[in-house]
Amino acid sequence: MTPQNPAIDTKSIITAIENLRALCQTSVQAAWRYSLLDLTANQLFQEDISKWDGAITNEKGHIAWDKGRRILWLVQKITVPECLVPTYSLQGKSLRLALVWWAEDVQVYVNGKLVAAGDLFDFSPRVLLSKAVTPGDDFIVALRLVSPVHDSGALMRSHLVFESSSPDDPGFVASEIAVVKQYLESFAPDRLSVLAEAINEFYHGDTLDTERGHLKVWGDFKSKTIYLLGHAHLDMAWLWQVEETWRAAQNTFESVLKLQQDFPDLVFCHSTPALYAWVEENRPDLFAQIQATVQSGKWEVLGGFWVEPDLNLISGESIVRQLLYGQRYTQEKFGKISPIVWVPDTFGFCWTLPQFMVSAGIEYFVTQKLRWNDTTKFQKGAFLWRSPDGSEIFSYMSGLIGEGIDPEKMAAYSCEWETQTGIKDALWLPGVGDHGGGPTRDMLEIAQRWQKSEVFPKLEFTTAENYLRHIQNKCRDAINRVSTWNDELYLEFHRGCYSTHADQKRFNRKCEILLYEAEIFAAWASIRCGVKYPKAELETAWKKLLFNQFHDILPGSSITEVYTDALPEWQEVERVGTEILHKSLHQIALQAPLPTPPHPEARPIFVFNSLNWMRTEVVSVDLPKSFSAACIYSSEGIIPSQSNSSKLLFLAENIPSVGYRIFWVCPSTSENSTPDSQVFTLENEYLRVVVNEQTGDLDSIYDLVNQKEILNGAGNQLQSWKDSGQYWDGWNIDPNYAQHPLPATQLKSIQWLDRGVIQSRLRVVRTLGNSEFCQDYILDKGSQYLKIATRVNWQERHVLVKAAFPISIESDFATYEIPCGAIQRTTKPQTPEEKAKWEVPALKWADLSTSNVGGVSLLNDCKYGYDATPNQLRLTLLRGSEWPDSEADKGMHEFTYAVYPHVGSWEEAQTVQKGYELNTPLQVAMREDVTSGSESIKDSASFLNLGSENLVLMAFKQAEDSDKWILRFYECNGQETQIEPQSDFGLVLEAPVDLLERPLQSTESSIKPWKINTYKVRFSK
Repeated sequence: MTPQNPAIDTKSIITAIENLRALCQTSVQAAWRYSLLDLTANQLFQEDISKWDGAITNEKGHIAWDKGRRILWLVQKITVPECLVPTYSLQGKSLRLALVWWAEDVQVYVNGKLVAAGDLFDFSPRVLLSKAVTPGDDFIVALRLVSPVHDSGALMRSHLVFESSSPDDPGFVASEIAVVKQYLESFAPDRLSVLAEAINEFYHGDTLDTERGHLKVWGDFKSKTIYLLGHAHLDMAWLWQVEETWRAAQNTFESVLKLQQDFPDLVFCHSTPALYAWVEENRPDLFAQIQATVQSGKWEVLGGFWVEPDLNLISGESIVRQLLYGQRYTQEKFGKISPIVWVPDTFGFCWTLPQFMVSAGIEYFVTQKLRWNDTTKFQKGAFLWRSPDGSEIFSYMSGLIGEGIDPEKMAAYSCEWETQTGIKDALWLPGVGDHGGGPTRDMLEIAQRWQKSEVFPKLEFTTAENYLRHIQNKCRDAINRVSTWNDELYLEFHRGCYSTHADQKRFNRKCEILLYEAEIFAAWASIRCGVKYPKAELETAWKKLLFNQFHDILPGSSITEVYTDALPEWQEVERVGTEILHKSLHQIALQAPLPTPPHPEARPIFVFNSLNWMRTEVVSVDLPKSFSAACIYSSEGIIPSQSNSSKLLFLAENIPSVGYRIFWVCPSTSENSTPDSQVFTLENEYLRVVVNEQTGDLDSIYDLVNQKEILNGAGNQLQSWKDSGQYWDGWNIDPNYAQHPLPATQLKSIQWLDRGVIQSRLRVVRTLGNSEFCQDYILDKGSQYLKIATRVNWQERHVLVKAAFPISIESDFATYEIPCGAIQRTTKPQTPEEKAKWEVPALKWADLSTSNVGGVSLLNDCKYGYDATPNQLRLTLLRGSEWPDSEADKGMHEFTYAVYPHVGSWEEAQTVQKGYELNTPLQVAMREDVTSGSESIKDSASFLNLGSENLVLMAFKQAEDSDKWILRFYECNGQETQIEPQSDFGLVLEAPVDLLERPLQSTESSIKPWKINTYKVRFSK
């Protein structure tokens, strides 16, 4: 049995630290006088501040005042004393005022002159009052502070620091003792007694110089290195608009370049190619300086993604384009692609991400965001992260961003890092962030001083790439210290970001799909019709979409003005994408050969399918104005149809993979009528759905094929809760929301809109508080799922609403779609980590099933938040947060979700395909001119078929650097398969390429499970 070391009493060490600091540091927090008047600086310094009331500190020692951009002036006169403690003279010492505040805007005046400014992020400056004081010197210090909109303001700390450059400066020695104490506690606790004894000797007559010698009780300090890398996280938008970001970026970059003149060792890094592109266009002089500094090795461009995007909510192809455009820009402007994805602030990371990164030339993944977890501590510092396809990437959980040079914090992090990994060399990222700023002069001067300390690790600037290669080699020497993480990186925080600002989610989903379709059909029109491919227009549209995927725009966590600015960007993407799509469909239809029309006045209808499998789906067509009534013909003859206002609905059967089928609309004398009925049951060949006439909930979804009830309670019940009390309002759902249920919705009306041979549509209107939900239950002929088309006038604040579906099976796991994959999450959480996943992200669907019984998939067309129990799926519909955007989600919302009962597993039921179909309706184009047709001409064409139901097309586009064509797809069911491409136009696979469209050396003929594959292709016909 190993003997236990007796507990070491460290009180004497702590006392020594406090006593040393008392020689040269003192609080002035209690000496402030205040005014709440909105004075100018000139007015202030004409005031008699002796008549102002003294500021009062609260129980935390803070000087606090009300939220809402309220102004607080604090003023005091500081007179330099002979000493703070007898026998230690302050003569000739430099004097700084160290402040810590929580305020939206701060100005610091000394003797009437503005000397410093800051905000919520630049919140802890050390303001230089004098380089060498004389006792009796006076300084009038005034602070103008503006409270945040959302939170009370506070001056948390204000103290004077008298310093000398001598290594025996008592404040410096105190910090050295604190650092040694931390290292000893972590690695040599038995030596703490030696340190305590040395300090005791010091207080019995030794000098400070002797004391510093005693600090070498553990001589391992200089075998460690803390590497430094200047950093400035810059949110593209958050509590400020994008326009302000451009200004902040310029100020940050100019500051860094200026500091590098005085501190030539300073190395700085920054990500975001989109920001560099703006600087290149608007400040070519500054951009040229940055390029030169990059070439000198003193500036590192970490350009993996176009912006630092949300990585829970965007599609697989969006991740590809973030990497493609980010890496191409970095290569073109700075001479190399980035080997690092640098996403310190993104709100969680999908499990499939390593595959995307590895396939785009990325070697390292870096974040620090999981340090924000609210439930469990993420224990890994360095690890291999493996995605479902087997791709692995070396991953690093960095120290916090937005930090200064604080030796005690740095030592604590160094100890934690070495304990986790066994590696003695840590990386620290000094620099003001979020709103930019970067390293400050004070930080760099402190670093220079600590480089000379004999009891602090070596300090050395480096690049992220050099550091990561260094520790990767170290990890190879101690591989047992680096485990493999085979799961998502779930952030136990910011769970509301899957739902807040639902308009941004809807724009994102619709635009992703629109650009997918626009590219495919533009390629078809180019290849077969000779139309110029709109490469530049598509790239511009993609980059606008990618920018709005930034991790404080798409998640809904920015101020109102950010979304005012984002709206025209989204609308421009929609305009360009729609124009390209419609022009392309028109050209394809116009040049397609026609079969013989079934009627002299018949008009051809082209029904286009952009998905890579055959589909059968209800479509609607606008009736020609000359037709009072109409019917639909296919090549087999007249087919059932149903009129609806000026539209005609019909079942478009067997639309080819990435292809079209021609139907004909002909004049008719017959009209449909909708029977009047008070029986609220919808039925087709697959499902019978019963709606409760008292509540509007679903009483039953009965599977007619398998003769079984799907629901185990009220389906589509709109459940709501009070959702308040969270500091990060827009980001976070109240963890205790379930304890605060709100009253059930009230049924306002229920009525049939359509009940025909093609579609049944029942409208239910319900109220919840001051909001109204108008929901259409839609059951189409040939459809295996019930659609719920929803329009909401949402007016609630601090309310969460979900659509609940209790089902008649029990499953241990729910499965959710993620970018180019799926993930299982337990419905019976046991560990703290599992219990923390009470709200989770998904893309187009979630599923609860057992392979032998079947289950239910809950599909959606623009929602992302789900939760599940063993026998219930819930989709989060809306929230009502007030900060940082008091208007978030107020107003009209439109979205559709669908209930898809199935037998067997989600794979067997092709849930992936059903999710794509709900999100990507068939496109309809009517051709006006009808040239003579031929009976021998086919009524359909297929541009592309991948030959396997497991493969999902991601993109078909022109190559970036040539007029070749790029085909991308992924395997969606976790099962090996084959690609057997087919096309009416002779598609030929030429060569595999990576996501950056660089050639790959691959001889594999099969498609591996979950694999993303990209090929250059050509057409032989």
